[in-house]
Amino acid sequence: MEIYFTTGAIMSAALIFALRVTDMSLDTLRMLFVMRGRKGVAWLLGFCQSAIFVVAITTVLNNLHNLLNIIGYAAGFATGTVIGITIEERLAIGHTHLRIISSRRGAAIAERLRAEGHAVTEIPARGKDGMVTMLAVSVRRKNIDQIRNMVNDVDSEAFITAEDIRPLRQGFWRA
Repeated sequence: MEIYFTTGAIMSAALIFALRVTDMSLDTLRMLFVMRGRKGVAWLLGFCQSAIFVVAITTVLNNLHNLLNIIGYAAGFATGTVIGITIEERLAIGHTHLRIISSRRGAAIAERLRAEGHAVTEIPARGKDGMVTMLAVSVRRKNIDQIRNMVNDVDSEAFITAEDIRPLRQGFWRA
């Protein structure tokens, strides 16, 4: 196996890289839509992803003697995965359940969130050092940063965790 630096070999590796970036970006998004139960979008992404994959892998297998093709394939795979995750984070599709734990300002945080139109459940709890307030808030993922900032404004020491969820029935969702 050798590395060829001819124009054709470099163009072939660049094409394979671009195909794999596209293919893996779509595949990463497809998996996230599968986990969220979005069948139609997952099907469309899977169709496009697999068609692109066939072209990329065929190009590599037809030119196995060129190490640049294999490097382009592997680099495109890795880069496409990262780009897919980045796109998904920016789209912020779906819902998240936030748990906010505050040892001193739980009621004030709940009041602030409610004033902004969010549904909040307050739960008294015992923490490591005594009583705390645990707040449960289910929100659209695109609102997480906004809520984090509101909580931080009221209690910069509050502990916040997030868990992706798939709502099954009813509830209140702020627009």
